[in-house]
Amino acid sequence: MNRAFSRKKDKTWMHTPEALSKHYIPYNAKFLGSTEVEQPKGTEVVRDAVRKLKFARHIKKSEGQKIPKVELQISIYGVKILEPKTKEVQHNCQLHRISFCADDKTDKRIFTFICKDSESNKHLCYVFDSEKCAEEITLTIGQAFDLAYRKFLESGGKDVETRKQIAGLQKRIQDLETENMELKNKVQDLENQLRITQVSTSAAGSVMTSSPSTDIFDMIPFSPVSHQSSMPTRNGTQPPPIPSRSSEIKRDLFGAEPFDPFNCGAGDFPPDIQSKLDEMQEGFKMGLTLEGTVFCLDPLDSRC
Repeated sequence: MNRAFSRKKDKTWMHTPEALSKHYIPYNAKFLGSTEVEQPKGTEVVRDAVRKLKFARHIKKSEGQKIPKVELQISIYGVKILEPKTKEVQHNCQLHRISFCADDKTDKRIFTFICKDSESNKHLCYVFDSEKCAEEITLTIGQAFDLAYRKFLESGGKDVETRKQIAGLQKRIQDLETENMELKNKVQDLENQLRITQVSTSAAGSVMTSSPSTDIFDMIPFSPVSHQSSMPTRNGTQPPPIPSRSSEIKRDLFGAEPFDPFNCGAGDFPPDIQSKLDEMQEGFKMGLTLEGTVFCLDPLDSRC
């Protein structure tokens, strides 16, 4: 598996692992907004997004609108963007969906990250003005990503291949159950045809003789269909037909209900656990890239 985390310069993490694992690190910032980008990584990608959102903010500022303030809560479970007073969650970005994070190394205020949206699967670039804490926030996100990746390997990551094998076995069991059902239906059809033939033969024989034919021991020949079909009629009427086995279709050849792996392990294997594990594995495998760059190439665009 590829490295889950990469950065241009080796820097010391800002916080203890316990602070990000058991709690979260809060930061106050101004939220310039988010915009869709074509690629999950790249300096030019985020630079264009920053300039685009800054331009949009200039227009809104000229109209009297202020840049909204938000609170960032960073932990191994993701980056939450909240309304600072009501604590209402506006965005919840899971770490394995964050692929690129960069800060402005010139003014230490602007930072941004690219996150894959959970619903649309589009890559969105989020841009913030952090009051000269851009580098610290970027490193905190990187540390949280690193810890989350380690936690994933220690827990669910080890089970990915095992769960894939279980899913394959479950599919095989379903195929065998379907095949078994088809064979049962064929056997049922053959039994029905045999029963009809026996009844027709018995009816034809009753016209020619008053008593059923017997073998050399003066006994009624054995019928493979059922014991009831070989019994003599009462009061000139035929015995009741053999009941259909459609009610027994849900049982196997031994009279037991077929094994259902989905019902058996529903508590331990939720239906969507495999897709979530695959998604997390893919996200962590892509890794998180941290960069320090210059967003404002134009001096006139140096302030929001």
